[in-house]
Amino acid sequence: VQLQASGGGLVQAGGSLRLSCAASGRAFNMYDMGWFRQAPGKEREFVAAIRRSGHRYYSDSVKGRFTISRDNAKNTVYLQMNSLKPEDTAVYYCAASQRVITSALATTSMYDYWGQGTLVTVSS
Repeated sequence: VQLQASGGGLVQAGGSLRLSCAASGRAFNMYDMGWFRQAPGKEREFVAAIRRSGHRYYSDSVKGRFTISRDNAKNTVYLQMNSLKPEDTAVYYCAASQRVITSALATTSMYDYWGQGTLVTVSS
């Protein structure tokens, strides 16, 4: 599967953005999907994930502010980001996993496919 992330940009603190990740190929509904981010000089970190079943996971840093969702008919996963903070500034990556994983899908090694990333910049 190929993943194309979009929706990044420059926003003021307190603002909102919605990221999209469009997947090519068939059987999108058979993938668990995740969002990660990487700030300059830092490691890639988990943001949110959504299972094939629809169950969702969030990192503590975004819980209550970000919402992950998926539209299987459109082969797309979304990340709605509200109440953005300067520390949310990063390149955001979407990822897909076709494995059977029972834990919280929160590490990069659980994913098989990655998108190219979209830059989110939050100004103070």
